[in-house]
Amino acid sequence: MPSKSTRLTFAVLATGAGVFAMLQSLIAPALPTVQHALHTSQSTATWVMTAYLLSASVFTPILGRVGDLVGKKRTLVAVLVAVLAGCLLAALAPTIGVLVVARVVQGAGGALVPLSFGIIRDEFAPREVPGSISALSAVIAAGGGVGMVAAGPIVSALDYRWLFWIPVAVVAATVLIAVRYVPESPRRAEGSVSWLGALLLSGWLVALLLPISQAGVWGWGSARTVGLFVLAALLFALWLIAESRSRSPLVDLRVMRLPAVWTTNLAALLFGAGMYAIWSFLPGFVQTPSSAGYGFGASVTASGLLMLPMLVAMFLSGMLSGRLEPVFGAKALLTTGAALGALSCAMLAVRHDRQWQIAVAAGLFGLGIGLAFAAMANLVVASVPPDRTGAATGMNANIRTIGGSIGAAVTGVLVTGRLQPSGLPYGSGYTHGFTLLAVLCLAAALAALLVPVRRRAVPAAGPEKEPAPTAPAPAPARVR
Repeated sequence: MPSKSTRLTFAVLATGAGVFAMLQSLIAPALPTVQHALHTSQSTATWVMTAYLLSASVFTPILGRVGDLVGKKRTLVAVLVAVLAGCLLAALAPTIGVLVVARVVQGAGGALVPLSFGIIRDEFAPREVPGSISALSAVIAAGGGVGMVAAGPIVSALDYRWLFWIPVAVVAATVLIAVRYVPESPRRAEGSVSWLGALLLSGWLVALLLPISQAGVWGWGSARTVGLFVLAALLFALWLIAESRSRSPLVDLRVMRLPAVWTTNLAALLFGAGMYAIWSFLPGFVQTPSSAGYGFGASVTASGLLMLPMLVAMFLSGMLSGRLEPVFGAKALLTTGAALGALSCAMLAVRHDRQWQIAVAAGLFGLGIGLAFAAMANLVVASVPPDRTGAATGMNANIRTIGGSIGAAVTGVLVTGRLQPSGLPYGSGYTHGFTLLAVLCLAAALAALLVPVRRRAVPAAGPEKEPAPTAPAPAPARVR
């Protein structure tokens, strides 16, 4: 945990990253309200979510690398200002088109995650880093849960625009405090931004995530969907070639090939698939009228409250992981977190006819999320050179998001593949979906077992900083 001298810095980082995570899920329960208020179609309203996903996927690794190069505080403040502008524009948006543009601007907030991890590594004493990263990961994980729980009451009591007015006030205060109190990291990576790498990375991410998120509307076999998948594969290959030949790559592929990094990223891909799909489909399940043969006919507010055990559990386990990591190691926590996710989804697949069963399963999954988020961040941060922290943690967050998009899309096919005459999914669709998510989380646990077991060097007492490594690829510290 941070010391007295770094608590204000941590509070700024936690607030910024927490708001970004909250904005991911805050608008989802309110999409029908937005659709009605702005007089648009359901397919158009989904772009409010899709635009944010695509924008965050592009900005997260690019601005993480920019922070490594030009200064993490400077980049952090710029990103916070962008999020502030995006929230203000969204709160005032007169049309769906303006709201989608506002969400693109908000997506720049994805860079707050790698920038925050980098500032913690640069500014905090080595003995404080694992606990602070675990605590920040808990805030990020809980932020998504806060969005699901808070959306219903805010929309019911006020208006959907207050989903953005409230973050405007919070982020504005955060910007002022960050300018005054967050120190500028002394470390700088050498080189410059590889704009070719940034262009190709943006291209293949958009070409991959866009058809995944829109295939339900376009059709999985449509020329548009297949064509974009082919384009994504081509751009990905070109990106690998460009990055391997660049003197100053956007994402150092040597770092990405480190055993602790690629195995953690594999676990992130699989666990992200299960996590985001649960966030997407469990509220819809409990909101389904019981006349469908399942579900509880819960309101948006009631379904959010049913997810409250997940929110509380993920925050508590994330905070606790900082104390557990020195004892058991980050690998054990990641494996346990993914295994808890698998157990939770298996429980949902077998028994989901009582609300308390949903609450227990949600709480169990929350425990897994808190442990896994903190462990993934600590494994990546401790395994890469300090001047690559932003880009490496940004890619880890991106890979988790890609997994989430794939998991949500495949689960959507299972759930909505067959519909009742009423237009509602059959209960078997959800059962199959929960079973798939259990398998994905179990695969994530098995992938976590591949992470090399490493020991952390015990830092000397005092507030000294972690020495910079002399080589770009090998990690200077060893993590259990």
